[in-house]
Amino acid sequence: MAVARFRFNLEHVLEQRLRTERDAQVAFAEIDRERVQLESHIRGYQQTIVGFKRDLRGALCGDAQEPDRAGAPVTLIDVRLQAGASLMVMGKAQSAVLELAGVHKRLEAARVALFAAATSRKGVELLRERRFEQWKRELARKEASELDDVATMRAGRASELLG
Repeated sequence: MAVARFRFNLEHVLEQRLRTERDAQVAFAEIDRERVQLESHIRGYQQTIVGFKRDLRGALCGDAQEPDRAGAPVTLIDVRLQAGASLMVMGKAQSAVLELAGVHKRLEAARVALFAAATSRKGVELLRERRFEQWKRELARKEASELDDVATMRAGRASELLG
């Protein structure tokens, strides 16, 4: 007697759905990596801006924490350079924030695509499980029928031998 094997006729569809889901996961991960990178840049810009403001305040107030600058005259050129550098970093930060907003939109679209791919894969997997259970029930029914036939044949032979 040959061993019965379950064959799911939509196995290729399931494999394609798995590939689609993996592709969606990769796309989501790439966009998320971009988001993390942009957020890191923005934090760096914020720290730089805070540092520039602190330095400018120290220069204008004659900061005693910087002994080499203590008592040194503050020039308008120094203040302009510091303010210009601060404005440049603020512009970069604002640009990064706008870029981050776009990344968040792309990330949400990728999340929706990933959810759709996962749902589609799970639907085919559920169908596969149902068909497998149906196949097992059918196999058990056939085996029971064959056992009944064997028992009937044995009972028939036994009655022939006795009768």
